Amino acid sequence: MMKCGAFFVVAVTSSLSGLAQTPAQQDRVLRLNQIQVIGSHNSYHSGIAPSERRLIEQQNPKAMRALDYAHAPLADQLSGGVRQLEIDVYADTKGGRYAHPAIVEKVAQAGLPADPDFDPNHEMEKPGFKVMHVLNVDQRSSCHTFVGCLTVVRGWSKQHPQHLPIFLLVETKQGHAGVATAPDGPEPFTSETFDALDAEIRSVFHADEMITPDQVRGSYNTLPDAIRTNDGKKAGGWPLLADARGKVVFLMDQRPVEEVYTAGHTALRGRAIFTNAAPGAPDAAFTEENSGTKAEIDALAKQGYLIRTRTDDGTEEARTNDHARAEVALASGAQMLSTDYPSSEPSRWTGFFVGLPHGLVARCNPATAPSTCIDALLEPAER
Repeated sequence: MMKCGAFFVVAVTSSLSGLAQTPAQQDRVLRLNQIQVIGSHNSYHSGIAPSERRLIEQQNPKAMRALDYAHAPLADQLSGGVRQLEIDVYADTKGGRYAHPAIVEKVAQAGLPADPDFDPNHEMEKPGFKVMHVLNVDQRSSCHTFVGCLTVVRGWSKQHPQHLPIFLLVETKQGHAGVATAPDGPEPFTSETFDALDAEIRSVFHADEMITPDQVRGSYNTLPDAIRTNDGKKAGGWPLLADARGKVVFLMDQRPVEEVYTAGHTALRGRAIFTNAAPGAPDAAFTEENSGTKAEIDALAKQGYLIRTRTDDGTEEARTNDHARAEVALASGAQMLSTDYPSSEPSRWTGFFVGLPHGLVARCNPATAPSTCIDALLEPAER
């Protein structure tokens, strides 16, 4: 496991030019896809309340084992060095659909002490996308609404205007189109639902605060064409860090909704979120390789794709201090390494965490960064 260390380099000598290189100079040659950062999985997840935990342990101990993690509020994670967040969203067109989790009633029926009110401000009663993990079981979040979560991120961003781009992974939790669901079940996501999701994003972040598919596609016909070259001859491609600092990038977690999200938006024209697309598809600029090998990930990274991979899952590695999966991810060209245990939130069982060498917030991508890239010029950790 790579441990944290001190950040102390402010300028070094470029081996090619012989001149001291500054962060601003590096930002004018290094692109968004040429860095690597740590992300948190289910970043909003604030844990399981005591009586709910006891009930889940009684009924499904294996499930409770996998759910047994919690994250600090989003702003604290960002201050701790995380640069990729994951937010799960449920559509709630009318409001109140998820305001009364079944587990709360089950706790009462079991005669267990009442847990703290999971929604004391009644945010779940209002229309709009809601943020939670497992409907009726695991609904406690540090921010209950999508707009609320995004507002927290934007607030932190404005306080740290020179931060590296923040990657916001969005997972839609839903029913299936055309299939009836229970009154409190998840709504299906349609093209109209996704229009509303994009609208919520744009209600918080201004156009100049985001990196969007339209910007990356530029004058190319498809996103793969744009990200493959970055040759400067045509507008498009991943932006230079000089143009990306202080901004956010929205990414779609699951591939099955890709067809619905892209309907009427070929190559993601007009959309706010990059889909988790099959490489080579017209909308493909981002893809997930959560269990990919180093060779598979590196091959995609060298084609220009943004890649997210997982370093641990279901608390298992954290319980045994198993770094094997994390080491593969760290050695790969994946730009985003997602964990339940970033360095600011080590496992309570073994102290397991996933972080970049020397406590860096970001480093030069092992597969895609030029040899002149200098880790220490990317972004210092907060102290």
